[in-house]
Amino acid sequence: MTSLDKSYKLYLDNYVRREVVDSQRIGYIRVSSLDQNPERQLDGIRLDKVFTDKASAKDTKRPQLQAALDHVRAGDTLVVHSMDRLARNVEDMLRLVREMNHRGVSVQFVKENMNFTAGNDDPRSTLMFTMLSAFAQFERSLIKERQREGIALAKAKGVYKGRKPALNTERIAQLRAQVAAGANRTKLAKEFGISRETLYQYIR
Repeated sequence: MTSLDKSYKLYLDNYVRREVVDSQRIGYIRVSSLDQNPERQLDGIRLDKVFTDKASAKDTKRPQLQAALDHVRAGDTLVVHSMDRLARNVEDMLRLVREMNHRGVSVQFVKENMNFTAGNDDPRSTLMFTMLSAFAQFERSLIKERQREGIALAKAKGVYKGRKPALNTERIAQLRAQVAAGANRTKLAKEFGISRETLYQYIR
């Protein structure tokens, strides 16, 4: 091996080592309410940084998800507990994974034991991923349909009273006063026993 070959090999070794060191495993967690424990989702998994949303997954416009997507770089892996934690419909799911892979970022779903590696266009993995996403979306649609049917039946029998408000008028006034005074909204939501989404609905 010539000195030039040795120099090139050393360069490649250092480059690969630097890529391995620089790459990160970024966790994304989503819980739908403040009562859920976010630590359980990725418990025991080695992660360099974690982003946590406490919000519904009706769309991808979630602050911590956007922060996670902005943070990841080529060579990183975005680790999510399950597909429904990342998105609630097939279109959003596929788009997010494709965009990450296109940027050189791999996506790992722990519960489904599925990995989508950047640069690896395996048609079988894509097919399985699409099918699982579609089934998950179909199952949620069935649950919603059964809920609507149950409510309609209860109304027909005159026994449906609707959802009880989380806060009464007095508590709502207290909440709005504290928000106007500049109180931390996350702490307020926890203090009043409501989610951040519900808090925003009251102060709107």
